[in-house]
Amino acid sequence: MKFETRLLHNGNEIDPITGAASIPLYQASTFHQADVDQPGVYDYARSGNPTRHALEETIAQLEGGCRGFAFASGMAAISSTLFLFSTGDHLVVSNDLYGGTFRVLTEVLPRMGIEADFVDTTDLAAVEAAVKPHTRAIYVETPSNPTLKVTDLRGIAEIAQRHGLLTVVDNTFLTPYFQRPLELGADIVIHSATKFIGGHSDVVSGLVAVKDVDVANRLYGLQNALGAVLGVQDSWLTMRGLKTLATRMEAATASAERIAKALSRHPQVKHVYYTGLPDHPGHQLQASQASGHGAVLSFDLGSGEKVREVLSQVKLPLVAVSLGAVESILSYPARMSHAAMPRSEREVRGVTEGLLRLSVGLEDAGDLLEDLEQAIDGRRFVSIASEWRASIV
Repeated sequence: MKFETRLLHNGNEIDPITGAASIPLYQASTFHQADVDQPGVYDYARSGNPTRHALEETIAQLEGGCRGFAFASGMAAISSTLFLFSTGDHLVVSNDLYGGTFRVLTEVLPRMGIEADFVDTTDLAAVEAAVKPHTRAIYVETPSNPTLKVTDLRGIAEIAQRHGLLTVVDNTFLTPYFQRPLELGADIVIHSATKFIGGHSDVVSGLVAVKDVDVANRLYGLQNALGAVLGVQDSWLTMRGLKTLATRMEAATASAERIAKALSRHPQVKHVYYTGLPDHPGHQLQASQASGHGAVLSFDLGSGEKVREVLSQVKLPLVAVSLGAVESILSYPARMSHAAMPRSEREVRGVTEGLLRLSVGLEDAGDLLEDLEQAIDGRRFVSIASEWRASIV
């Protein structure tokens, strides 16, 4: 069965009791137990809820895992996964990654005695060299946020298996529609489902899919103990978003490719980061491990002053935190997604004061491109200034 079909027919789409065309919202905090010696599947909603369970089963199936987990946010999913590790453990982590993940790894985990080294995971030799006797996992974002570096997932998994480590992959940018890390050898895959999976800027959620039963049992223990579970309404909204994932990803990716090509030729754009461009250093690798390049691109305008000019003049994209929605979202990583990262650390990773990240939505690509170009060229500013001068003559 093709992926597009499995999004709609995966065994979790019809209520088994009533035949309803979507799983109901089981708005209950607790469940009656007919026999206290043989408790039912559900007892307390933190431990399990039928609506959330349907979502968890769905993401496990779509990613090819043995079990899935739904959390209250992407960061709750990431943090709960990182709590699999203990005092004295060491992690090898992509040096180009989401600022919130960086914050947990540098401000929270060190208090627990967990150490992380940030390396360029596109360099497999550097990854191998970073492994220590007490290393327990390799954590990767690919494509990375926001400069879209591409890591060889098969190569990382081989290193991890050779050293007895877990491979953890943040798959938010591509979703299981374009990339399935568990099939490439990873052990755990994480999503901020707030983004493309939810897809409508109306839900905050995180998902995890796990390949190994033992790891899944450990993660369930953490989910139940920490309690950062996804609520019923948000579980339902996330499942609704999943149903249109394939169509949205295809349309938004086609527009992103067109916009990236046009911006790469624009004289005022210093550099475009998009794996779909043939000159991107990870272009061929991306094509070998994923079926698409996704709808996120970044471009550098050279200065914070130019960024602010553009942000003040664009009319169509939201200027906002987040990505992966039906509406395009233009973000300023240095002040938004990566604000938690010190400037010196950002600049080493290419997150400059002139960098903007664009998550392309479902608007007409021509309209989006025209709006971006007028903002970059300053045509709207010139027009308004001309009108003002004419009004005082």
